[in-house]
Amino acid sequence: MISNLAYVHPDAKLGENVTVEPFAYIAGDVVIGDGCWIGPNVVILDGARIGKNCKIHNAATIAGVPQDLKFRGEYTTAEIGDNNTIRECATINRGTAARGKTVIGNNNLIMAYVHVGHDCVVGNNCVLVNRVSLAGEVEINDWAILGGHTAVHQFCRIGAHAMLSGGSLVSKDVPPYVKAAHFPLSFVGANFIGLRRRGFTSEKINEIHEIFRILFQSGFGYGKACDMVMEQLPQSEERDLIVNFIRESKRGILKPYNSTKAGDETE
Repeated sequence: MISNLAYVHPDAKLGENVTVEPFAYIAGDVVIGDGCWIGPNVVILDGARIGKNCKIHNAATIAGVPQDLKFRGEYTTAEIGDNNTIRECATINRGTAARGKTVIGNNNLIMAYVHVGHDCVVGNNCVLVNRVSLAGEVEINDWAILGGHTAVHQFCRIGAHAMLSGGSLVSKDVPPYVKAAHFPLSFVGANFIGLRRRGFTSEKINEIHEIFRILFQSGFGYGKACDMVMEQLPQSEERDLIVNFIRESKRGILKPYNSTKAGDETE
């Protein structure tokens, strides 16, 4: 159902059972998959590619022009997968020449006033809580949760299953399975609750905890600590994912565990 009060360009490609509510605006170079709901006052601009069964709430803007002074009007896209919920006033910019596209995976919850900058890549099953802001070329891996008002510096990476507290200021990479908090952002433990909810066994969680004990609590630099993990602990998918993530980091890794801050937090 398309409201008579909505504007849908005749060149836009809408799938079956798409609902477009009053005062929505859909430009010509747009593809929207089956079963989507486009709320009132939503703006979907040229370059948007939206999968199936997405719900885009009031006043969200998809495929806005990048907020990047290097952008010269090149053709780029904003590509959104299936089963995503994008809440009120969220903004997702399209890409630039850097990557050519901004990508949102499947089954994500992007809450109100979230901003996803140009050329970002967000994986699957992520939650970006209210007012999260991602600068350009940020990577968020699967199952990550970013607390409200988190701000992520350009080029940073957030690993799979990571959990960031509300108000986090992220200027370094956050490895997979990490729970992070404080200012400056620091390791405070493994994301035990999230891992249990996703079916990780106690044995696997203990293995991750032992990896983190060496990486974040041994007092060694990350290079030496990664070597120790590889030498002392058995091979596993989780071990290799964590170590490779750290070794491939270009921005550096968040601060290690700080027992003083941890004690302060409980007082």
